[in-house]
Amino acid sequence: MNDVSLTNTPAVANRGAITACVILAVIMQALDTTIANVALPYIQGSVAASADQINWVLTSYIVAAAIVTPLSGFLSTRFGRRRILLTAIAGFVFASILCGLAQSLAQIVGFRLLQGVFGACLVPIAQSILLDIYSVKERGPAMALFGISIMVGPILGPILGGWLTDNLSWRWVFYINVPIGALAYWGITVFVLETKANGHTRLDWFGFGMLSVSIAALQLFLDRGEQLDWFSSGEILIEAIVGASAFYVLVVHMLTADKPFISPRLFLDRNFALSMIFIFIVGITYLASLALLTPYLQTLVGYPVITAGLVFGPRGLGTMLCLFVVGRLIGKVDMRLLLLVGFGLTAWAMYDMTGWTLDVSQWTVAYVGFVQGAGLGFLFVPLTTVAFSTLSPAARGEGTGLFNLSRNIGSSVGIALLTALLVENTQRNHESLVASVTPYNRIFDQPNFHEYLNPLTPSGLAQLDSIITQQATLISYLDDFKLLMLLSLAAMPLVFLLRKGRASVPDDHSLAIE
Repeated sequence: MNDVSLTNTPAVANRGAITACVILAVIMQALDTTIANVALPYIQGSVAASADQINWVLTSYIVAAAIVTPLSGFLSTRFGRRRILLTAIAGFVFASILCGLAQSLAQIVGFRLLQGVFGACLVPIAQSILLDIYSVKERGPAMALFGISIMVGPILGPILGGWLTDNLSWRWVFYINVPIGALAYWGITVFVLETKANGHTRLDWFGFGMLSVSIAALQLFLDRGEQLDWFSSGEILIEAIVGASAFYVLVVHMLTADKPFISPRLFLDRNFALSMIFIFIVGITYLASLALLTPYLQTLVGYPVITAGLVFGPRGLGTMLCLFVVGRLIGKVDMRLLLLVGFGLTAWAMYDMTGWTLDVSQWTVAYVGFVQGAGLGFLFVPLTTVAFSTLSPAARGEGTGLFNLSRNIGSSVGIALLTALLVENTQRNHESLVASVTPYNRIFDQPNFHEYLNPLTPSGLAQLDSIITQQATLISYLDDFKLLMLLSLAAMPLVFLLRKGRASVPDDHSLAIE
């Protein structure tokens, strides 16, 4: 990310138009983090995917973005920032069209991978452009606008996705990117000037390759493990061996190379190392819980798609409001206290969700979502401030990429792991509940049960199986919510290991919400 003078920045022509164009590109990318969530059950039916397979639509995008995000700085320096931004927008729109045209699960997952590859560069490059055209004194409002554009995704994504799916088709959650991307592309072409390219810039491609292989193998291992019965499958064994081997080679290379892709010195900073753990947990508790809630509300509880989208809206609203509150508290309140509040609110929201039933009200879903979103608002900015408060300025660029990589990996691993647990626990709960259903159970002597739920008749047996499966699935969801609650509670004692950073606030809060 390019630095500017600490006092002034040269006058930039059409600064308002440039800001609008790059913000539009950010909104397009932010929408795609959540807009597809409410459409997942419809996509699942259209491409004949199972409950665990359909989440590949989410994880493929997140993993691709996680791998490519650290490359954005290198690509901008090597080829020019404007050129890479335009390529990213065009590629993102093209991949969105392909996603909308997809006819099979393999196609949509492949096209979502492509979408993640191009979308990875949009946010960091847009942010670097804003930092260059505004002086330090002017950055506050600019970064606030940037943060709001990021949060438009969680707020408008589910609502817009629900409306498009209900009134048009799930394919329009991807086609909507075409007009937004076209307008952003035109504006950037007209108003944004190219930066000077440096063809001599080098990248540790070996380290980057090992990191990519280890992440991809880990994700395949988690995504397909439940389906293939884990280590009884040769494919899963190969993926585990490849992932572990690539990670081992990466660590050895990192410790021995002159200029490795990931500097080991970063992990010697206690605040940064702990913040990597915290942001990993945040990735799990936020996006993974969203991936769980969509099928819970639509498939299990039976919410219409537009209703599911609307009740998700308060979650993003809670985050946005608390971002402003926390912005005023930083420098006045110990940031460790803010982090404790954030994890506490998240844990409370998950605790409340462990008591949900099939009759959960829209109001309950909305206000619990608001509380969880508020917890996220208390975590983002303080986490970034703590992570970089004791890190040297020279290491912040590399640290930013690694910080966001940890968040993305947490999201993808959390979605895959919780989905696998959901499927496996549903089977176990079903077996446990079935054990109590016998013709000798006295409850079946009651007239209503005997007539409609008689296990000795085919229709009664089918009705019983449907009810048992529903209850087994509900219990599995509640177990996943409980796991997320415990994860948030486990993070709270680690907050006290953080060192107190400087009282001053970094200019770059928005790094947290890339």
